[in-house]
Amino acid sequence: MNNLLAETLAGLEGRTYNFSAGPAPIPQAVLEQARDELLDYNREGASIMEVSHRGKSFLEVAEQSEQDLRDLLKIPSNYKVLFLQGGARGQFAAIPLNLKGDKQSADYVNSGHWAQSAIKEAQRYLNVNVIADGKGASFHTMPEEADWRFSSDAAYVHYTPNETIGGLEFPFIPDSGDVPLVADMSSNILSRPIDISKFGLIYAGAQKNIGPAGLTVVIVREDLLDRSHAHCPAVLDYRVQSDKDSMYNTPPTFAWYLAGLVFKWLKAQGGLEAVDQLNDRKSGKLYKTIDDSGFYHNKVDPRWRSRMNVPFTLADPELDKVFLAESEKAGFLYLKGHKAVGGMRASIYNAVPENHVDALVSFMREFERKYG
Repeated sequence: MNNLLAETLAGLEGRTYNFSAGPAPIPQAVLEQARDELLDYNREGASIMEVSHRGKSFLEVAEQSEQDLRDLLKIPSNYKVLFLQGGARGQFAAIPLNLKGDKQSADYVNSGHWAQSAIKEAQRYLNVNVIADGKGASFHTMPEEADWRFSSDAAYVHYTPNETIGGLEFPFIPDSGDVPLVADMSSNILSRPIDISKFGLIYAGAQKNIGPAGLTVVIVREDLLDRSHAHCPAVLDYRVQSDKDSMYNTPPTFAWYLAGLVFKWLKAQGGLEAVDQLNDRKSGKLYKTIDDSGFYHNKVDPRWRSRMNVPFTLADPELDKVFLAESEKAGFLYLKGHKAVGGMRASIYNAVPENHVDALVSFMREFERKYG
């Protein structure tokens, strides 16, 4: 074992290198603060997860969390921020039920596994036009935007900016004109600055860059709040949830509280501009290791490569089990690729420290030296 790997392992103090695709790492400073406040929050004599969501302590948490998220993403005042449940899959249904209005169809971009899941669910409620499809290229690249076949009467345009399984990330924000653009940012929200005004709606499951599983964030433009279908369940209705400050039902209070701590942590890192630079460095190191090697391979068109999820294969698939066994022994967890694509995958969300990526790179080079 080389010095860098040994030194970093020595500093883990019982924590592993976690490259899980989600639920994913939470910043250690956030976990430590939550630990210190777990039994007695704000001198309540009770945990934040034990107090009423309508009590003063939690309402302050909710208000500050929303403001910190607005600050980070520079969310305009004409957008509502909702803290909901049900994950991205819940939103796959909520979106057509809320945004359909008097339209009969919506445009969807098929970029991989999660886009396909969104399409399948939306087809229960309206006609889906697939305006760009990467299936023919095995989702290693996508058609150029100039070749997308936008409909003339779509209720909205939906796309998935980052595909966690295939490791494809859009290098641009699509121009949907006057049609609301909807984005599933579950796996790349808060990884870089974005222009919120280009979107009608953004949604994200929390368990990658926001906090623990159980919370779903929806950012929706106010003019889209009153398009819901008559049979849209109240718990999924954006207008209902907005009017009730995301508390039509009891919200996932502990997940909301932890998300608020993550937002503060991101601010302390220098905001999304600093996080953006860090993510460039982390992914750049890993892709360079892959590209400089004849032993590791990444099939995604470099222009479309994800900074959050880096899948890779070995020159000899027979070594996959050896790589996974030896990497786990060295403290690296959840590097096994999704069954749909095989190989390996390193998910390097915001909370994965740069020195963990350095350690992985060092391990990969040593493994190649040993078995290449």
